[in-house]
Amino acid sequence: MNLQDLLIDIHALEQELLAFERKYGVRSEIFYAAYVSGEEPDNIDWMLDFGEWGSIYRTWLTRQAEYRNEVDRVRTHRPGLSGLMRVAA
Repeated sequence: MNLQDLLIDIHALEQELLAFERKYGVRSEIFYAAYVSGEEPDNIDWMLDFGEWGSIYRTWLTRQAEYRNEVDRVRTHRPGLSGLMRVAA
């Protein structure tokens, strides 16, 4: 994926994360830390949401890392913010 595609994907994932954060009143990073440590929801009706939320957050983390790696790769050929912006535009 190129920088623009990664950024579009990151923003879409963030919108999904925000929906869960608003619904449950917890930031995604707090939820995810509890989720990966094995905590399960008190309400059985939340199970599907928790699985989806965890998956979206994990994908968001992956896309963030891919974005940083692509930025580093681009900067080796076009140093500076202007060079990066030319590639991303």
